[in-house]
Amino acid sequence: MAIQLNHFRASTLKQEKQPQPPFFTSSKTRTFRVAAASSNALQLIQSGEVKPIPPKDAATAMNSEGFRLLDIRPEWEREKAHVKGSVHVPLFVKDMDNSPITLLKKWVHFGYIGLWTGQNFTMINPNFIREVEAAVPDKDAKLLVACGEGLRSMMATSKLYEGGYKNLGWLAGGFNRAADGDFPEVEGPEKLQYATLGGASYYFFQLLLLLQAVGKE
Repeated sequence: MAIQLNHFRASTLKQEKQPQPPFFTSSKTRTFRVAAASSNALQLIQSGEVKPIPPKDAATAMNSEGFRLLDIRPEWEREKAHVKGSVHVPLFVKDMDNSPITLLKKWVHFGYIGLWTGQNFTMINPNFIREVEAAVPDKDAKLLVACGEGLRSMMATSKLYEGGYKNLGWLAGGFNRAADGDFPEVEGPEKLQYATLGGASYYFFQLLLLLQAVGKE
């Protein structure tokens, strides 16, 4: 687990040091807040305030330790595959602003990211904490926070901790690290670990699976 946390720390620091394309974020303030939330989350995990839980142990945490699974992925990822009975409050939502500057950002985003990943141009959900409070009013409840790859859920744990939720778990590595059977009740047309894939990358991945299957015959 220490190796995995070091990997996330290195990834976060690398993202902070690298110059960002000018149209991928709405402002320098948003970039700073994302980096700060990731750094705070690492500190919470390393201090033991937030419990890292790998996907293979998630079912035990929910069934025996009383954790509720909080899925913070956007709707277009969740509809592909999600754990039955999980609470859903997206940390990021689609940016509906259609001002000329935002439309330009969306076009650049599509060319660099959206076409390959299928991800929409998003913004942080301004009502995230309030929506979690509506879904889970008891701030003493145990919440296992999850996303596709583990980075967005790290940000979410930081926000939730600041919002008064202290019994938090973090799905280490996200659903992408899950194996078949880690979450016995999964709904949706895709496998849980592949739900983050989209756009051209999804079709490329399907081609790789096909070639792999043909190679075994």
